[in-house]
Amino acid sequence: MKFIGYFNTLGVFALAILCAVQWQANGRINRRAIDLEKTRQEHLQKIAEEDRTIKGDASDLEDFRRRLEQSDAALREAEGKIVTLGMERDRAAAERDAAMTARDRMKATLEKWVSAVKERDESLKKGNDEIRKLAAERNDAVVKFNALAERYNSVIKDLNMSRGK
Repeated sequence: MKFIGYFNTLGVFALAILCAVQWQANGRINRRAIDLEKTRQEHLQKIAEEDRTIKGDASDLEDFRRRLEQSDAALREAEGKIVTLGMERDRAAAERDAAMTARDRMKATLEKWVSAVKERDESLKKGNDEIRKLAAERNDAVVKFNALAERYNSVIKDLNMSRGK
């Protein structure tokens, strides 16, 4: 029985050693499982962050596309306005040139009119001078005629007196 007792003791020691080895193996496995779980949690966090980043980037990309479309539409509108303004500028330049031509014609007409008015004024001045001269000659002729008529009347009076009337 002693043999069974030794064998039993030896079995207990072997079991203890086996338990210790198993315990170490389980400890390593648990530590590895804990490390793997930490790694998994870190990866999940990274994946969640990357998902948020991707969603944010997708939102930014969509916003960028929207802005690009708006910019493209604004560019097309601005180009249309530029074309319209160019046509308006050309039309205004043509109108200005036509107005300048009309202004030049009006200026020439005005110069002719001013010249004609000067000629008319000179003619009127000469005519007025002639009228004054003729009026003065007429007045002299009237004065002479009146003097002549007075002398004639005086001669007739003297004649009538000498005839006795």
